[in-house]
Amino acid sequence: MLNYIWLALLLLAVLIGGFDNKIKEVADGAVTGAESAVTLSLGLIGVMAVWLGMMRLAEEAGLVQGLARLLRPVLRRLFPDVPAEHPAMGSMVLNIAANMLGLVNAATPLGLRAMKDLESLNPSPGTATNAMCTFLAINTGSVQLIPITAIAVLAAAGSRNPSAIVGTALVATTCSSAAGLIAVKALEKWRVFRPADTSRAPSPAESQLAGQPGRSQPAASRALSSITPGRWLVLAGFIVCFAWLLLRLCFPEWFHRGPPQEPADQAGLVRCVNAVSRLAIPFLLTFFPLYAALRRIPVYEEFVEGAKEGFNVAVRIIPYLVAMLVAIGMFRGAGGIDLLTRWLKPAMDWAHFPVELTPIALMRPLSGSGTLALFSDLVKQLGPDHLVVRMAGTIYGSTETTFYVVAVYFGAVGVQRTRHAVPAGLIADAVGVVASVIVCRLVFASV
Repeated sequence: MLNYIWLALLLLAVLIGGFDNKIKEVADGAVTGAESAVTLSLGLIGVMAVWLGMMRLAEEAGLVQGLARLLRPVLRRLFPDVPAEHPAMGSMVLNIAANMLGLVNAATPLGLRAMKDLESLNPSPGTATNAMCTFLAINTGSVQLIPITAIAVLAAAGSRNPSAIVGTALVATTCSSAAGLIAVKALEKWRVFRPADTSRAPSPAESQLAGQPGRSQPAASRALSSITPGRWLVLAGFIVCFAWLLLRLCFPEWFHRGPPQEPADQAGLVRCVNAVSRLAIPFLLTFFPLYAALRRIPVYEEFVEGAKEGFNVAVRIIPYLVAMLVAIGMFRGAGGIDLLTRWLKPAMDWAHFPVELTPIALMRPLSGSGTLALFSDLVKQLGPDHLVVRMAGTIYGSTETTFYVVAVYFGAVGVQRTRHAVPAGLIADAVGVVASVIVCRLVFASV
């Protein structure tokens, strides 16, 4: 599937560009895309080193396995091919939680670690497993509590209520997530998407040890020091301190600190979720090392071992990102998005879909930065509180850059045959767009 899409983008870019005399723009798009891919990959090295180091500590301390056991009933239904105690379970849960809170810098490294763990179960290297495709579908339609970037754009433009799209984005992402899961589970049964290799799947014992080079002793077999009452007291004190900080951010009036820093309309639930988002990264960056230290794990040494993986993964995804972003850059430079918008206008008018949203809907699966530019331009044209702008903000906050996610996540583990991951992701995107328009009409039409 991805082979045909990639080739189609290249051929259409040259044909459309040649017809419209935009060959130079097509060439510039290819160069810009290649540069962006390398810059993006290298920019990931630092943040990936940090989070993969933290994941190493969490895994060695037993936190990842504990989290997987806690959510075992749900995870076993979604990922029946993954052993219940496998580290991939905890990695995926942490990635999903980071996505929900809008913590992009943490979500991507955690997702890459989850893909590496899933690859250790793969009986056919180079071909995506059902679990990988399901995980990609969840990422594409990830439930979003706070669409931070869209709110920031609306607030900067002077919106009276920039956080108004929080509820609509939550509904839209719930719909897209459900659609993605239904699609991925249905498509995996189609013969065309079945893996060609039917070699023996690894046993759970083999899966625990597979794909983890450099480990002198797996986390599952490490003799962990028990946490004494005194150590539990230290951990409780740490959690109480962060709970106090959370209350200060959620309810500053309780502490006589004057009005909140956020706009007055961001009260109640929205302010609390914002506070959780702001404290989540500092909490995790300190909780993992502290808990590991209380279990007598050499935190510095283990963090460094985990961080070493960051550079290797960032370099490994460069060819995949270059291939994808070059094709997208050429297609954008040729004016392919504008041409599709004109072709689809009659159908959009018939479906009562605002034609102003068509470029954003078409661009969203291809380029996050391109979608942000279109959204910002629409805000300037119509104003931050226009119904169509709120629809666009909901679309931006409730759908994902599918081809970027596929290129990065599958590229990190060398998967070239993506099977049904792309169709399921695009279905989730389409449902998210439609749900965004419908729910915004229901909520804001009378405003």
